[in-house]
Amino acid sequence: MTISPSPQPPLWHSLDTAQVLQALDTAPGGLSGAEAAHRLAAHGPNRLHPPAQRGPLLRFLLQFHNVIIYVLLASAAITAALGHWVDTGVILGVVFINALVGFVQEGKAESALAAIRKMLSLRALVLRDGQRREITAEELVPGDWVLLQSGDKVPADLRLIDSKNLRIQEAVLTGEAEAVEKATAPVAADAAIGDRANMAYSGTLVSYGQSTGIVIATGEHTEIGRISTLLEQVEEVTTPLLRQTAQFGRWLSLAIVLVAVATFLIGVFWRGLPADNMLMAAVALAVAAIPEGLPAILTVILAIGVQRMAGRHAIVRRLPAVETLGAVTVICSDKTGTLTRNEMTVQRVITADRVIKVSGAGCAPSGDFSVAGASLPPDAAADVQAIARAALLCNDAVLRHADGAWCLAGDPTEGALLAFAGKAGFDQATEAVRWRRLDSIPFESEHRFMATLQHDPQGGHCIFVKGAPERVLAMCASEWRATGTQALEPAYWRQHIEGLAAQGQRVLAVASRPAAETQTELRVDDVAVGLTLLGLLGISDPPREEAIRAVRQTQEAGVRVKMITGDHGVTARAIAAQIGIGDGVKVLTGPELEALDDATLQTVVWDTDVYARASPEHKLRLVAALQANRHVVAMTGDGVNDAPALKRADIGVAMGMNGTEAAKEAADLVLADDNFSSITHAVEEGRTVYDNLRKALLFLLPTNGAQAAIIVIAILFSLPLPITPVQILWVNMVTAVTLALALAFEPTEANVMRRPPRDAAEPLIPGWLVWRIGLATGLLVVAPLALFLWEIGHDRPLAEARTLAVNALVVGEIFYLLNSRRIDASVLSWDGLLGSRAVLVSIGLILLLQLLFTYAPPVQTLMGTAAISAADWLIVTLAGTVLLLWVEAEKTRRRRWGQRA
Repeated sequence: MTISPSPQPPLWHSLDTAQVLQALDTAPGGLSGAEAAHRLAAHGPNRLHPPAQRGPLLRFLLQFHNVIIYVLLASAAITAALGHWVDTGVILGVVFINALVGFVQEGKAESALAAIRKMLSLRALVLRDGQRREITAEELVPGDWVLLQSGDKVPADLRLIDSKNLRIQEAVLTGEAEAVEKATAPVAADAAIGDRANMAYSGTLVSYGQSTGIVIATGEHTEIGRISTLLEQVEEVTTPLLRQTAQFGRWLSLAIVLVAVATFLIGVFWRGLPADNMLMAAVALAVAAIPEGLPAILTVILAIGVQRMAGRHAIVRRLPAVETLGAVTVICSDKTGTLTRNEMTVQRVITADRVIKVSGAGCAPSGDFSVAGASLPPDAAADVQAIARAALLCNDAVLRHADGAWCLAGDPTEGALLAFAGKAGFDQATEAVRWRRLDSIPFESEHRFMATLQHDPQGGHCIFVKGAPERVLAMCASEWRATGTQALEPAYWRQHIEGLAAQGQRVLAVASRPAAETQTELRVDDVAVGLTLLGLLGISDPPREEAIRAVRQTQEAGVRVKMITGDHGVTARAIAAQIGIGDGVKVLTGPELEALDDATLQTVVWDTDVYARASPEHKLRLVAALQANRHVVAMTGDGVNDAPALKRADIGVAMGMNGTEAAKEAADLVLADDNFSSITHAVEEGRTVYDNLRKALLFLLPTNGAQAAIIVIAILFSLPLPITPVQILWVNMVTAVTLALALAFEPTEANVMRRPPRDAAEPLIPGWLVWRIGLATGLLVVAPLALFLWEIGHDRPLAEARTLAVNALVVGEIFYLLNSRRIDASVLSWDGLLGSRAVLVSIGLILLLQLLFTYAPPVQTLMGTAAISAADWLIVTLAGTVLLLWVEAEKTRRRRWGQRA
């Protein structure tokens, strides 16, 4: 019988083995080859299918889908119809370059799905026709019996029916650093993924033990497949910068078109000028007003931000993400591997006499011991020595130093015990020789402890036991003290067990007892009673020290930090308290989230900073709820379970060292050092990028506005054009763009991380800057127009008058560039006027270009210019100085009156 796919499959974890076998129509010995082939045809291969993607041609054509580009293309069409091929070529060249840059920078939106597909296992060991067979994972079907052992990647979603000491690393799905102990008994129907002890999920890793499981889902029906489908359905949110530039482009284009049409109509029907001349004048007006260089400048500013972030270990995958960080109001961070090290570490040792704190983290056996703040030499502490030796010998993991790093083979918790013993001065290889193991009882979920029988170097034998504290306490009759062995005090130990658990630490108890010299085998009865308790070990995945500092700095910058994890609520609360997230009390769990509708969630999401037992859907809902409240959300993570939320967030941040490929491909930003503090640096760079972009706009818009105003004035008063269309393009694409690019290199301002996040709904050019732009536009118009009228009024050749007007405009831009280095602060200082090498280089380059523009015969022929005198240069320099001082006076007035919004 073939199982028909169901939109609502059974809750396999809540069924007993008999129900599972019946539902899947399978039995011991596995499926027959014929039945497996039949089911494979019905269900399809055990793989994730790639989605359709846009081709390169379509992606390139979509780069032209921009309102400013439409206006430029229309202008190019009009100039071509009028036979002005130079103008047409320049305009089309600008459009093509912008499209090419956008095409190259665009990321592959669906590459995260490809990364998830790579997580599936390649081979699987199954039972078919009663025989063991190794097949490709793609051939697995529901009802197959799969055999698992240590080191295997789980090839499909399995319901476990037989398990021996099985532990599976599920961090990619749940975020838990510790390997999960598995069993076969049914669990509650509403159990979260991390609590389904009888399930093994595709893509997770078997770290210890053996098991047999029945395939209950393959391909896109697996948990990873469900996340893949979820990721494919996630709607990507455009960045604040793209929203702002799109809105800005629409309004600017509309204004330019209206002014150009009005100018054409006035010239033809009021002034009686020829229609073809006015059409060319209208095109010149549009070309003058449109900041053609803005897309290129925007790209350069973002690219420089990318380079700066890369120097601070943040790799940008999608260019607009550079600026988005500057607008972030809340960071939703995963716990494991992001705020913590994803390395289990012994942090507390409890003996009958004292509480010992252990420093250091990870697998490296380096750290210190202290009691109440006072340093404790481990070689002089008999209690530390006894516990460390027991933890080292009653252990099946191996810790090696290779290629400059410590590598663990075995269970992460046992690795933490080996690192602890190393800090106490023990060497695993040496102790294995001195204390030769004679026999052992491996850890099993039924008895919840491990025991070893060791040959004492003095010739005796000793039994060491480690395991769950409640179980080991029941096996102990006494406790070790510095003054000698005494009767066990259970209340004392239970108090400390509860205290460590409240801190989110896993607790292990360590005990020992002497054995007869003739004993060579170890049975459960040998350790059931009569042990001496040596102490307790508190083990957890510790917070990164740099993450604690970074969270504090981020909060000081007005950015809220929320922790969303698949781990238990107690652990989440404890880690959050150590890092400084939340109030230390309030935690919202996944089941509690599911009980809230979207409207209620939107009202409570801001007041809760710690979320536990969160599934991929929960993370998505939290990000969406914050976005619905008009917050700009960054989401960090490293597991495949984080990928959908990373894609949905305004900016997704993945861990580069320990993150899965799925997380990296779904993210906008990848941290090369897995350091949360790099996010803080990236926020700083993002704010700097936005500041520099606004400075560039503050500089470009008056330049373009002044050219357009000069043309409008000339048409209204029937004057010759002070600046020709070709000269306008020269100013726009050569001088203005060159000068504006210098602003892309402006350093970070001192107060950038003391400001609150900017309002993402604020226009790119807010009202308080419109006045500045209007003032600068008027000042830039005055000198070129006045000098042009003066020149033609004194019968100087039109070419000379236009050359003087263009140079007056460019020199005015040079002085206004200095104003634009600071939006609010004064530039009348050594640093403000001469503190930027990029500005000085750009000014020197522009002066050289203007000399060629004015005096080089080939350029004179192309641009219609003529030589001007030294006195003319002095006049335009004085006019530029007046402009500089006038704008600085306006800044002073605003600072004194406190008018900035």
